[in-house]
Amino acid sequence: MPSRLPIQDIFAGLVTSIGTAIRYWFHYTLVAFAWLGVVPLTACRIYKCLFTGSVSSLLTLPLDMLSTDNLLADCLQGCFVVTCTLCAFISLVWLREQIVHGGAPIWLEHAAPPFNAPGHHQNEAPAGGNGAENVAPDQPANPPAENAVVGENPDAQDDQAEEEEEENEEEDDAGGEDAADANNGAQDDMNWNALEWDRAAEELTWERMLGLDGSLVFLEHVFWVVSLNTLFILVFAFCPYHIGHFSLVGLGFEEHVQASHFEGLITTIVGYILLAITLIICHGLATLVKFHRSRRLLGVCYIVVKVSLLVVVEIGVFPLICGWWLDICSLEMFDATLKDRELSFQSAPGTTMFLHWLVGMVYVFYFASFILLLREVLRPGVLWFLRNLNDPDFNPVQEMIHLPIYRHLRRFILSVIVFGSIVLLMLWLPIRIIKSLLPNFLPYNVMLYSDAPVSELSLELLLLQVVLPALLEQGHTRQWLKGLVRAWTVTAGYLLDLHSYLLGDQEENENSANQQVNNNQHARNNNAIPVVGEGLHAAHQAILQQGGPVGFQPYRRPLNFPLRIFLLIVFMCITLLIASLICLTLPVFAGRWLMSFWTGTAKIHELYTAACGLYVCWLTIRAVTVLVAWMPQGRRVIFQKVKEWSLMIMKTLIVAVLLAGVVPLLLGLLFELVIVAPLRVPLDQTPLFYPWQDWALGVLHAKIIAAITLMGPQWWLKTVIEQVYANGIRNIDLHYIIRKLAAPVISVLLLSLCVPYVIASGVVPLLGVTAEMQNLVHRRIYPFLLMVVVLMGILSFQVRQFKRLYEHIKNDKYLVGQRLVNYERKSGKQGTSPPPPQSSQE
Repeated sequence: MPSRLPIQDIFAGLVTSIGTAIRYWFHYTLVAFAWLGVVPLTACRIYKCLFTGSVSSLLTLPLDMLSTDNLLADCLQGCFVVTCTLCAFISLVWLREQIVHGGAPIWLEHAAPPFNAPGHHQNEAPAGGNGAENVAPDQPANPPAENAVVGENPDAQDDQAEEEEEENEEEDDAGGEDAADANNGAQDDMNWNALEWDRAAEELTWERMLGLDGSLVFLEHVFWVVSLNTLFILVFAFCPYHIGHFSLVGLGFEEHVQASHFEGLITTIVGYILLAITLIICHGLATLVKFHRSRRLLGVCYIVVKVSLLVVVEIGVFPLICGWWLDICSLEMFDATLKDRELSFQSAPGTTMFLHWLVGMVYVFYFASFILLLREVLRPGVLWFLRNLNDPDFNPVQEMIHLPIYRHLRRFILSVIVFGSIVLLMLWLPIRIIKSLLPNFLPYNVMLYSDAPVSELSLELLLLQVVLPALLEQGHTRQWLKGLVRAWTVTAGYLLDLHSYLLGDQEENENSANQQVNNNQHARNNNAIPVVGEGLHAAHQAILQQGGPVGFQPYRRPLNFPLRIFLLIVFMCITLLIASLICLTLPVFAGRWLMSFWTGTAKIHELYTAACGLYVCWLTIRAVTVLVAWMPQGRRVIFQKVKEWSLMIMKTLIVAVLLAGVVPLLLGLLFELVIVAPLRVPLDQTPLFYPWQDWALGVLHAKIIAAITLMGPQWWLKTVIEQVYANGIRNIDLHYIIRKLAAPVISVLLLSLCVPYVIASGVVPLLGVTAEMQNLVHRRIYPFLLMVVVLMGILSFQVRQFKRLYEHIKNDKYLVGQRLVNYERKSGKQGTSPPPPQSSQE
């Protein structure tokens, strides 16, 4: 092999590499054009063609496909359409799996009792989600005695009667059906070969499906995706929309729907409702004439439409109602009226509805989180009327499939009443009380501009980047809330003699409860099913779990139990009202008082004052809890702890000044000089720099750079940041942080700021150039040096790539094989080393 590669070999290898790169570039360009151009553009043009409502659009569809008008907008809209169709397809497949594995409703695949399989007990719970409610045997209905150990006794009799009525109606609908045909229909969905599907899934990878493996098989997949988009647009959008449109026109509601600014969505939902009614009527007719396959197909279609509508109601309509009700109840808090909300809705209906939906979703989420916290404190079984989201057997989709519509409608109305009442109690009523007691406290200042010397942007970023993460990342807040709930529960339990009902008798009355249970056991038949005295809910859970009641504990029922429960509810409402009053006034009052030292008499957004006051309140409560925890340890230990914490706080403040003050300020100023000022300020104007804004943007940039560094390859900055994170605040190493992190970063930033300034202000004037040229150099030297650094990085990267290409060409032409040889240290004992084993790889 020559010492250096000949020029022709390098040139031939370079041409081969360039040819391979061009071939891959053409292939990936075709892939991107097909998936990001053809598929969304076709979906958008077909969608517009179908919804224009004219025959001429169908005739000119091929020409519209080739049109170059509004390409970018149509591609973006087409991506949204494709995403919706793919989500609909995935949802259908998933719903099919839910029906196959979770069991279809009884009315869909109902077999008469004489055809039950041998060994299948008639009272056994079916695989459906609500089957356990129909299997409770007849039991004595004697009411429990006062002061006896009883279980939960919810309104299960009503549910049982409704389920029995529903079952009777369904049996009347499907009473004359042949069992064999029903079983065959139920097995139609399972008629597929699992091995073939698994083999096909192994062969079809994401690279092969999208065309990233270099083959052209993806063109077939593009055709099928376009066909699937067209089919789903036609079936799930075109047909329901026109059904709803013709119905609304016939009923004379077209003008009201057009005034809602959401004509398409409301018309489509109306079409789906009418389609569901039509499907259930056709299902009944097919049952009467005994068209078994048609009956099953219509039933499955009805389930799909029903689940879709229920998902829209649960996820879309209910949070929207909660958001609007929150807004209406809080109008006086912001000095607004319904006319203002109407004008905002008329000006931007989509944005207004989305914001209200988002507020409603946040409200529902925090309400559900509070219920989960209550379940950790209260006795299992107290909240029997609320669904347990942590229950592994809870499956909302199965409930949507199996429960009838009127049950969902009743649950929806009850949820609206409960959530609306809580909003009235914790928002509207406290606002009225505050306006009467503190007339000058409200309204909150929520203006979108500020006359304060401090920028709104810097305060907003400070809130998002500093205050909220410090509050949300601390687990103490949840523990404090849980402790308050437990203290309130214990107090209310002892005041109303409901301690056993609220918290249970695990410690106090465990022996007496066991004795009462053993005494009452002789009056029972020793079966595993609890009697009515223990609650039908517990009986259902016991049968469903094939064991003792899950999520149920017995309790002692005192005298005048309903009156005590009523007093408990009144006490709870008063407590929630007082807590709401404190939360609406204390943080804002503290924040306004603290902000007045900084901004003076200028008014700023109330969100910042509330956040500042909330943060100060949190720090105060945290300090008090820490001191209370240290009190039993003695004065000497407290002084030692205070000394350690004072030293740690001093170190933390020094690090915070360097890493959260100096570094973000320099970073934000450098970003302003390199990017913002050259783009926004002309050469004949002088740029103005605002340190607060630069610092706030620098905080954001520093967090982004730190996140990218931690996700990137291993180098010295990543090692140092990981070490600082690993040490934490308690084990903070000030010398290590300053020497390894703060000093190098600040030095690089200062050099990046000072060297261009020295060149522009000190060197260029010595060259005798004009004032215009000096101004040009002074304003453009920072982006020019950035361009130089980027070009140097690109050149160094290309040099490394060329070295790798050189080695690759040399190995392809001259490398014969590789040999693995054991490494032996050089030592004085040459004769003792065994001969190295050899293995060649060519």
